[in-house]
Amino acid sequence: MKNSFLTPDWPAPANVHALVTTRSGGVSLAPWESFNLGDHVGDDPSAVAKNRRCLRKHLPGEPLWLKQVHGVTCIDAQRASTNEADAAFTRSANVVCAVLTADCVPILLCDTAGSVVAAVHAGWRGLAAGVIETTVHSMNAPGEQLMAWLGPAIGPENFEVGGEVRDAFITHDALAASAFAQRSNGRWLCDIYQLARQRLAALGVCRIASADFCTVRDAERFYSYRRDGVTGRMASLIWRC
Repeated sequence: MKNSFLTPDWPAPANVHALVTTRSGGVSLAPWESFNLGDHVGDDPSAVAKNRRCLRKHLPGEPLWLKQVHGVTCIDAQRASTNEADAAFTRSANVVCAVLTADCVPILLCDTAGSVVAAVHAGWRGLAAGVIETTVHSMNAPGEQLMAWLGPAIGPENFEVGGEVRDAFITHDALAASAFAQRSNGRWLCDIYQLARQRLAALGVCRIASADFCTVRDAERFYSYRRDGVTGRMASLIWRC
């Protein structure tokens, strides 16, 4: 099966490159079928390694694979002494920042000069705690000079959460209430894309692009933890030349 990658549609500088993998084109067997890149989800390690070698052919270097913990730490992809983080940035050429997702929002960032790039893993916990803010601070560039692309994540019609999730965001910003719709069962449907956009806009990042993705709805292209439980992970990657 041929690899099927997504290319962000955004006005990034010519020296900034990015891609997002889908679940097509790999060797992993069900339930991780087929291009699983996560080495922490129970898949055969040899299959994950083969999938990563295949991906490597499309990149200028080996990605920094993060140990994601739903936190707010952002590390320098070239100089970090640990990989336990939920975001990475770099100012160096041909250093690949990567995050793995299967419902959380992958966010790719760069500045208008193409001098710095970053990749962010934004689940609701990290998003509420400030992973976007930490990353933008690490990039050391004014928000007005940054642009963002939001990759495949769970859509608002499928992300049902409890009131504690809503409270975590509204405590930070009352405007976050607009990203939640109450259901008849007392729970809430959450638009995590809108929440990410609000956090970015508050930092001055107004150039934000995305597509109509929903990892739960599109089982052919995307892994979804919410839908399947045991499943693989897609990678969102960015680098500069």
